[in-house]
Amino acid sequence: MSGPDARATPGRLAARWARLNGPDRVAGVDFARGLAVIGMFAAHLLWIRDPFAWTDAATWVAVVDGRSSILFATVAGVSIGLFTGERAPLAGAALRSARVRLIVRAAMLWAIGILLILTGVPVYVILPAYALLFLLAVPLIVLDARPLLVLASVLAVVMPVVQVALDDLPLWGTATGDALSLALGWHYPFTTWIAFLVAGLGLARAGIRRSSVQLRMLAAGALLALVGYGAAAATGVVESEAGSSYLAALWTARAHSTGLLEVVGSGGFAIAVIAGCLLVCRTVVVWVVLPLRAVGAMPLTAYVGQLLVWAGIATVLLGDPGDLARFRDLAPFWPLALSTIVLCTAWALLVGRGPLEWFIDRSSRLVARAAVGRLVQ
Repeated sequence: MSGPDARATPGRLAARWARLNGPDRVAGVDFARGLAVIGMFAAHLLWIRDPFAWTDAATWVAVVDGRSSILFATVAGVSIGLFTGERAPLAGAALRSARVRLIVRAAMLWAIGILLILTGVPVYVILPAYALLFLLAVPLIVLDARPLLVLASVLAVVMPVVQVALDDLPLWGTATGDALSLALGWHYPFTTWIAFLVAGLGLARAGIRRSSVQLRMLAAGALLALVGYGAAAATGVVESEAGSSYLAALWTARAHSTGLLEVVGSGGFAIAVIAGCLLVCRTVVVWVVLPLRAVGAMPLTAYVGQLLVWAGIATVLLGDPGDLARFRDLAPFWPLALSTIVLCTAWALLVGRGPLEWFIDRSSRLVARAAVGRLVQ
């Protein structure tokens, strides 16, 4: 595999095109991942003053709040499933190699996440939580679709109940708790968010390339979203009161609450979005959304690049990378989002794999080769 500094020649351009559009890639998954990345940009950079409501178009931009990161975590599970054998879990040396590679990826993602936190950019960096989810996936990749989907369902119902108690621990009110929260990515608590990753892993094992599976995913995801958000609306949940009591903290669909209704509703939303992306990429739309697929093919590079550019611009123009309000007032979303889409598309077609994706993949392969080789000996 060539590195990210490969020169663009006609033969290489054809190879890059084939890599982005060939049978080894699932275009709809790249599309969903690209939407998640741009959605997180929007959640970071746009003023979102009102909660999402289907009946009020002025609030529709709030759909990105919370749901984009949950979509990102669910697609991560799908990606791990595709990477570890799709419908047939890996075994033997291939399984051992995959486990080592996941562990190495987790360690590198965690380190990158901590470095991003140190830039002072005022966002909850998702990468430390992402890294922990990768570690938790290591023992699960041997499972088939049915046990994974059952496990995801149980986790989605049980863990929000536990999460309320975990979030109320006195530890989080201390300086040590603040540091631990950042190190664990506790804004995206792995204790509950593992449900999203396991669901994605189960969907990959179910045969996510098949249209019949995609249609069932769309129906199931829409039903879960209807149950979660519908229960919130039907029971008159007042989001401003969420957290005022144990029941209020549990029975809420508020973004980033990790309440039961958010986990069910936003988890279903993520599954429906992935299914929709897979289905539309069976049509000519697959070429229309190629730029977003390019972003989805290098999500780590796009995510890290956005935060580094943010830190640089805010430092130069505002003198403080942590001033969120003044940075949002600069209206940075469209320039950053569009430049990311253009640069990722150009890189994917002219160079290939994103630089961070290439580096992590190459590093994890080298470590896995050495580790598995020692085990064989």
